[in-house]
Amino acid sequence: METKQVNGERSYFDPLVLARLSSLYLRARWVVEGIMSGIHRSRSKGFSVEFEEHREYSPGDEIRRIDWKALGKFDRYFIKEYEDETNLRAYLLLDTSASMDYASNGVTKFEYGCILAASLAYLILKQQDAAGLVTFSNQIESFTPPRATRGYLMEILRALEGRRPSGETSVGKILTEVAGKMRRRGLVILVSDLLDEPEEILKGLRLFRFKGNDVVVFHLLDGAELDLPFDGNILFEDIEETNLKVTTDPQAIRKTYRKVVEEFTDHLRKECRASSIDYQLLSTSTPLDHALVSYLSWRG
Repeated sequence: METKQVNGERSYFDPLVLARLSSLYLRARWVVEGIMSGIHRSRSKGFSVEFEEHREYSPGDEIRRIDWKALGKFDRYFIKEYEDETNLRAYLLLDTSASMDYASNGVTKFEYGCILAASLAYLILKQQDAAGLVTFSNQIESFTPPRATRGYLMEILRALEGRRPSGETSVGKILTEVAGKMRRRGLVILVSDLLDEPEEILKGLRLFRFKGNDVVVFHLLDGAELDLPFDGNILFEDIEETNLKVTTDPQAIRKTYRKVVEEFTDHLRKECRASSIDYQLLSTSTPLDHALVSYLSWRG
């Protein structure tokens, strides 16, 4: 999909362009509306399924859906809405550990991850499915359970905007913990740099699959983490381990480094595929539409 040009710059999907927008809502809306123009899905709301919420009566609503008990209590007309239990329930898991704060191109992995998570939430709710959010480092920082109600996007966005990257990474442990909290099957979308023990990560992902969930992994890395493009002696410091510092010449280790990174990502991709888990490797320079088109292809 081609990205539109505005004054010589890519719009809608370029992470650098999106980072300049004032609000996370606006960023998500630009991304989703940019690829969803003309695509509409509808879902009927039932009368004998799980109760979801009240909303105020609007002209045109069916009178039989008025909650007469609520009228007697509040002296206002409210409509009962229901959520079809067969609808998709999506859990967005966003890594907010300190390592996500790295950037070589002006956009940190955390900023990219927030825009991606917000865009996915916007898209999922636009499709009238249920979306929820978990932010985590080495512990669960926030948990917003999935819902498909009107206005719920703003609650998810508030949870994202109120978070800053900090703490160590413990992806595998968190996946196991979240899997234990889920009582209904759904879709699990993980957005993380996956800088943790790969076997622990895979163990957690497989647990979701064992419990009947679909799983999508967006493995998010900065371009410099993939290629190690630096020259001259460089001091490398682990963001999560303040005492770990190494000075080296990137040119001397670049070939070996790239091989290790390739083996790491290939191993994750292969093992995910073997467990029917959708794995997508993304750089922070990757236009956001690539990730959403990948999700839409999976959803289709």
